[in-house]
Amino acid sequence: MKMKKYIIGLMAASLFLTGCEDFLTVVPETQLSSATFFKTQTDFEQAVNAAYAPLRTITNDRAWLLGEMHSDNTYYARNPLFGAVDPQEDLADFSILVSNGTAPNTHILNQWRQDYLIIARANQVLALIDDVEFDATAKGNIKGQALFLRAYAYFELARYFGSVPLHLTPVAVRSESALPLSPEADVYAQIISDLTAAIPILLDKSAQQPGRATSGSARTLLANVYINQKKWSEAEQVLSPVVTGGKYMLMPTYDLAFSENATNKNNVESVFEVQFLEGAAGLQGNFMYQFMPRPISATELQPIMGTSNPQNIDGEGNNIPTPDIIAAYEPGDLRKDVSIGNVFLSGSARSNKNYPYIKKFQSNHSQHNNHGINWPVYRYAEVLLFMAEVLNEQGKTTEAATYLNQVRSRAGLAATTATGQAGLREAIFKERRVELAFENKRWFDIQRTGRIDEIIIPYGQRIVANPVAYYYPEGAVPRPNVFTNLSKFYPYPADESNLSPYF
Repeated sequence: MKMKKYIIGLMAASLFLTGCEDFLTVVPETQLSSATFFKTQTDFEQAVNAAYAPLRTITNDRAWLLGEMHSDNTYYARNPLFGAVDPQEDLADFSILVSNGTAPNTHILNQWRQDYLIIARANQVLALIDDVEFDATAKGNIKGQALFLRAYAYFELARYFGSVPLHLTPVAVRSESALPLSPEADVYAQIISDLTAAIPILLDKSAQQPGRATSGSARTLLANVYINQKKWSEAEQVLSPVVTGGKYMLMPTYDLAFSENATNKNNVESVFEVQFLEGAAGLQGNFMYQFMPRPISATELQPIMGTSNPQNIDGEGNNIPTPDIIAAYEPGDLRKDVSIGNVFLSGSARSNKNYPYIKKFQSNHSQHNNHGINWPVYRYAEVLLFMAEVLNEQGKTTEAATYLNQVRSRAGLAATTATGQAGLREAIFKERRVELAFENKRWFDIQRTGRIDEIIIPYGQRIVANPVAYYYPEGAVPRPNVFTNLSKFYPYPADESNLSPYF
């Protein structure tokens, strides 16, 4: 299938979705060319809404595989009766097969394609919006969202792959669909350029429609980019208005920080979250079900989901909290019981049929495998931890601790006892792990701090030495190639390499 289809042609497949209040407005396919469609403010609003749409697929089906299971926070619940080894096991086991810098792993491929779909849709908006006259504030807000989304997609790609093709204009012909790999530094420079342009034209949280990117979310993303580059002063400067602006604060308790199925969405702690809607409109999520250990019966599942039609789920469980993350919580940490639950699986092949599961996103809903729980991308708690980190790295350790302690206080913990820059650095690193557990942050934190070998090698050794503790049935053992590929970046998707001469 041609690259063009994935760089721009897929725009026609699901264009165009509107925002949170009017979730689905479909334009007839005969009207989907830019020449006939992009003529009014409403047209551009629908177009930028389409650029948000792949975030649902990414957060529901991909990001937790590449960002959480590919770490020491979650693993899979091995079911030998399930059959063949799945691509997600290669991610969790750090055993991705690579040939000439590419891999056939379907999850890597789909992440690549979804990010470039966001980029293609954002590029279409950015290429045309300045040529159409309508309200300047509205135009700036739409343009800012497109810039934010393109920057977000490229930030994902840069963290996953390093050097990637840098598409900044719509692809019109097949010959333009394959570009050379741009150096990682050039990709980061473009991300910074996009976000710097987006911040002054985006609306703030109080004025923006819920669910859309804001100036605060663009600042937080840019701070994250600077932190990845160890540009601590720049990160502090861009993040300070988010902390002092009064638009965000911690929710009173940790459980209230997360979206429920129909309420509490885009709350005062939410800096940016991906929107889902329960029902038959095709905008629902099912990540809670993907996170469950298996096989789980309808009777065992119903108390967790609260549905009227629970069904058995077979196969192999994914994103199961590891003993390592369970042990990472300090005594008295209120986040532990909010984040992790336990369920008894009568059909499990293990003698110990009790399994942990990710509880923090739990919210009752009506129908099996269909919920409307939003996915948190950035919360104000992370803003505070970002600020603690950037201050500490500049030697402002005492000031940094005040931000760390705000997060700890809500968790029911005393102020940190860490002292000195190195001590506080480790305290912040550990705090990020438990505060942001299962929000797809852990792999990126290990990666950007250069601690892959330090953390992942002994983690793999613990699994090989005691597989039963990591949800293998008695007698089952890990494959011989587990934890043999500890690369900083994922290999390029093999299917895309077949279409490009550059990788």
